[in-house]
Amino acid sequence: MAQDTAQAPPAPSAPARALLPLILPALVVGVGASLLLVGVSEAAEELQKVLWQTVPDALGVGRYSVLWMLVMLTATGVAVGLVVWKVPGHAGPDPATTGLDAPVLPPVVLPGLVLAAGLTLAGGPSLGPENPIIAVNVGLAFWLGHRLFRRAPGALWAVLAEAATIGALFGTPVAAALVISEALAGRHLPGALWDSVFAPLVAAAAGALTTTLVARPSFDLHLPALGPPGWADLLAALVVASLAALLGMTAVYAFPYVHGAFARLGHPMLALPAGGLVLGLLAALGGHLTLFKGLDEIAELARDPDGWSAAQFATMTVVKLAALLVAASCGFRGGRIFPAVFVGTAFGLGAHALVPAVQPALGVAAGVLGVLLAITRQGWVSLFTAAVLVVSPTILALLCVASLPAWLLVTGRPQMQLRADGTPLR
Repeated sequence: MAQDTAQAPPAPSAPARALLPLILPALVVGVGASLLLVGVSEAAEELQKVLWQTVPDALGVGRYSVLWMLVMLTATGVAVGLVVWKVPGHAGPDPATTGLDAPVLPPVVLPGLVLAAGLTLAGGPSLGPENPIIAVNVGLAFWLGHRLFRRAPGALWAVLAEAATIGALFGTPVAAALVISEALAGRHLPGALWDSVFAPLVAAAAGALTTTLVARPSFDLHLPALGPPGWADLLAALVVASLAALLGMTAVYAFPYVHGAFARLGHPMLALPAGGLVLGLLAALGGHLTLFKGLDEIAELARDPDGWSAAQFATMTVVKLAALLVAASCGFRGGRIFPAVFVGTAFGLGAHALVPAVQPALGVAAGVLGVLLAITRQGWVSLFTAAVLVVSPTILALLCVASLPAWLLVTGRPQMQLRADGTPLR
């Protein structure tokens, strides 16, 4: 039977001589991006120890007493507010308008953005390092790349820096490959897909290996192993992921309203201290585990999945989600992925506490998947992050199925990112 249409020939691959010159720039960007991430993270951790251990111990105040949490988070708002107000570049654009796809910022903006991000990480607001560090790496790569590798195309540097930073954040280039493939979906590429991702993957691999050698990150929560899945596990994954996605969407829908409320204060020295005070009140309600970006805290939760009641997990889930919403709305510089992981982890463990038949590993993975789908709208990254938290050969198939109804609940709806006029992206 004759075919009505002729199949289009595959796109020709680029010759190796066109890709080889990209390896050196990609390696340089990958190593540099990783070292900046590790440097900022380590400096923030040292400052965190001073602020949350050394100083309160010297003053005779409880490290995580209500008084100290209120003082520290408000003071962090004042410190970041001063940076946004007075430092050249004002620590970059409003973080509510930015995502992982960072704009190329002028060099004068980058020191203030690094300082604001470091203070945010150390002071306790519920944000991670990803968005500001990606933006700083993109700006540095673009600025230095034009001077060291003049023949390379300008657009290359942003792609390399983003891929390198994502690889460094997760300690594997797989995460960067998934983000890149999702970004390239639907675009008309001049050659084969692997020609387009070749240099970014080199940068991501260099960033991941550098981070692994220097910092040795690990995302495995060492939860009880998930056995051979049954129908009950499939049902649990579907329900937990869908409910977690709905929970995440409550923050997404509230985002423009909360952001607008802080924007009406009209000045960073009003909005950020006010946001810090609100975060201190939330921390007083949810406890010290709801502070900071959340990775160390989810490890503490996972060490004893049965150590809290369903009500306690529910409280931590709601408080952390509210803290993420406030911190992202009032002007603190940081990303939303890692605190969203805490929200999903607490939600999943709460599901296990409420219904013991929901295995902890499955509850955590499905909860993280649902919340991340709502908060980030990055399908592959959500699947990847949920899977790496639970090292199990059977979890990925369950997560792929559970992602389908969860995605239907979030796709086409507002995103947790605003335009310059304050309206949400879709």
